[in-house]
Amino acid sequence: MNNNKKAENRLSQKEKIRRRYTGVNVDELDVIPALPQTSFYDDESEKRVAVYARVSTDDPRQTSSYELQKNHYQDVVSRHPGWRLVEIYADEGISGTSLSHRDAFVRMIEDCHAAKIDLIVTKSVSRFARNVLDCIGYVRQLAALNPPIGVFFETENIYTLHSNSEMSLSFISTLAQEESHNKSEIMNASIEMRFRRGIFLTPPLLGFDHNEEGTLVINEEEAKTVRLIFFMYLYGYTCQEIAKILTDLKRKTKLGNTSWSANTVLQQLENERHCGDVLARKTYTPNYLDHKSKKNKQNRNQYRKKEHHEAIISRSDFIAVQRLIASAKHGNADPTPKLHVITTGILKGFITVHPRWAAFKASDYKKAYSALYKTSNQEMEPSVTVESGEFDLRGYEVARAEFFDTANQIRITFSSKTVVFTTECVRKLDSNHVEFLVHPEKFCFAVRPAESKSKTALHWSTVTNGQRYPRQISGSAFLPNLFELFGWNISYKYRVIGTRKQYGTESFILFNLHDAEALIPNSILEKTEDYDSSEKPFFEDDVKPLGTKVSVSAYPKDWIHSFGNGFYYQAQAFEFAHLTEKDWNTEIKSTYEPEPLPDITSKSDLKKHIDMIILEIKENTQYEC
Repeated sequence: MNNNKKAENRLSQKEKIRRRYTGVNVDELDVIPALPQTSFYDDESEKRVAVYARVSTDDPRQTSSYELQKNHYQDVVSRHPGWRLVEIYADEGISGTSLSHRDAFVRMIEDCHAAKIDLIVTKSVSRFARNVLDCIGYVRQLAALNPPIGVFFETENIYTLHSNSEMSLSFISTLAQEESHNKSEIMNASIEMRFRRGIFLTPPLLGFDHNEEGTLVINEEEAKTVRLIFFMYLYGYTCQEIAKILTDLKRKTKLGNTSWSANTVLQQLENERHCGDVLARKTYTPNYLDHKSKKNKQNRNQYRKKEHHEAIISRSDFIAVQRLIASAKHGNADPTPKLHVITTGILKGFITVHPRWAAFKASDYKKAYSALYKTSNQEMEPSVTVESGEFDLRGYEVARAEFFDTANQIRITFSSKTVVFTTECVRKLDSNHVEFLVHPEKFCFAVRPAESKSKTALHWSTVTNGQRYPRQISGSAFLPNLFELFGWNISYKYRVIGTRKQYGTESFILFNLHDAEALIPNSILEKTEDYDSSEKPFFEDDVKPLGTKVSVSAYPKDWIHSFGNGFYYQAQAFEFAHLTEKDWNTEIKSTYEPEPLPDITSKSDLKKHIDMIILEIKENTQYEC
């Protein structure tokens, strides 16, 4: 009964809607017609017109195009009834893919918002913008103003206030953007071909001029400034101090300025052309739309040509300067530091880590070791003979400490930039300063007390209320090279448990890096938009990895088959606890210097050169006055 009643109600509602939409007789309505829309070309109403013109390079040969556009639109506006030219907004030498530096365009849009303009006229969509978002965005923005402002593109015959214009505009602006993309690709390919054939771009540089063939030749007057900069930096002056001296001497930059900054000095010191080389593609532009250049960190091919032209600075001096620059931010002031290899005692084969020298590479640690030790020093499982009556513990394993989470572990955590110790770790060594040592063959890392004045000393702890607490150690100078040496992923952290070794008053902490636990950030494991579903996932659906909210713990693959090291192997690892004082002797060291620089200018010669150049500059200045 209820269902029938509901059906009747629905039919009744439908009938009422039909009667309502039957409407009335058209003859009963008074229609007030809309004003006819005037064609763009027939519109003679007064309009304040702005013209936008642009050429994409500042080459003098483009000046004709620039002037022709301006003259043409002056004539167009003067011939059209009711139009009054407000201004010709013109950008010269600017790309259309970005609004960066398009000052005239930005000012024109501001004048539109200030109600100074009624109409914008430009040659084509590509002149207005080669970026689809910019083009459509500004057209919509102008159309939304009260009163709306239209843009007329002459070549395409598009007037943006017409209702059917946006589809055509979107299509054409997309073509314009793609055209710009193609030009960018063609230009990159052309540059790549030039570099492959050794045809380099050599922009103006202090100390050099270009001859008729475009080859770099030394400008002797400017070269004095370059030599003075390099000699002073090698002698120990800072960039800021050098800049002040050059400013006081009124020495000119390549652009003719007499005011120097530390950054200007640094740019001269880092330019390889001063030692006769050319390095192509130091920067690159990843996005053709914003034209922002980035430092090329092997993102694109680079090409170096040694002895491309006559040098102002010797290669040895240039390399020494680059070493100093690389390590200056870490407080290092020695252009020729050395690696020290311990040749006797319990730490035989370990190499001290230089904490403030960024120029050492992983290969330098390996070379320093192999220079003394030619054969492999890999540890082997010991051969054990069990006497009658003794427990035979062959086949038994000592469970790894990594599987036991205790608060009192001696532990170190490495990241690409920092080293962090646990409180228990720093309390095992009675010293505020330590030095790091690494064994490239055994993959071991050691920490031992050091004098605070030592060049390799690191401040690793502080004492508060009689208790020692760890300090985070910044290692941006040496950690990337250690990560490379150990084959670690620079995006991960690595955590290692260590043990303290002591004989009498001597002690150190040893870490076996073979047992490093990798801490992989969850952000790396999460599925992103670029995730390929065909790839094998990190974990099976029913596997829940160990870790925290920020990272997942990963262990060496060979741990799958065991809980720890063999009992006798583990016992052998501690056998040096019974060594004699003679066996502990670690004072004798061998030194290793990477890339020897036999021709580097001595301190005394640097001083002579500096005094001579400054005296000559002052005499020439007095003569000119």
